[in-house]
Amino acid sequence: MDMRKVIGSNFARLRKSKGLTQEAVAEKSGFSQSYIGWLERGQRNPTAISIWMLAQSVDAMPADLVQPVED
Repeated sequence: MDMRKVIGSNFARLRKSKGLTQEAVAEKSGFSQSYIGWLERGQRNPTAISIWMLAQSVDAMPADLVQPVED
């Protein structure tokens, strides 16, 4: 299991469920829109602090980003 992909797919799912664009989340989180896109594609390795900030931007808990979701 690639944790980067787990975090990215969970973040994208949570963002979309809140009706937020990558641009809106970038503004809320302080990360660039490019970073958000790379993160959602599993191309970034976020730190614990980044995970916390990203979770806050979609009104979620950090655990929501790292928990594998069964399909």
